[in-house]
Amino acid sequence: MEPWVNRYLRLALELCALGALWGLGTLLANYFAWPVPGGVVGLAMLLLLLAARIVEPEWLQGGVRVLLGEMLLFFIPALLSLLDYGPLLRHEGVRILLAILLSTVLTMVATALAVDWMFRRRGRRDA
Repeated sequence: MEPWVNRYLRLALELCALGALWGLGTLLANYFAWPVPGGVVGLAMLLLLLAARIVEPEWLQGGVRVLLGEMLLFFIPALLSLLDYGPLLRHEGVRILLAILLSTVLTMVATALAVDWMFRRRGRRDA
């Protein structure tokens, strides 16, 4: 078989595996009436599979690269839906923008503190 055929078959399998996790997450979230989107449940399942070393990161690397490379396409419908809320955005847009900026900064600070704490903890343990 041609090398490019193998590459595209592998990519298709990786995308199918990621889609299956998303679909299973959606089924579980709906079946158990969890207030969490199915994509988040699927992502949690992927995290557990990776942490348990049942799935190796290299097995899904190509599919993940494709999805990350085309991520903007996934957000276009959400951006277009904002057109329906023009009056709300004109009235509350600045407050919404400030809330987004503040939450982004707080997330970055919390992440930095958590990483710093982990490095210090690891440094004490290695010493």
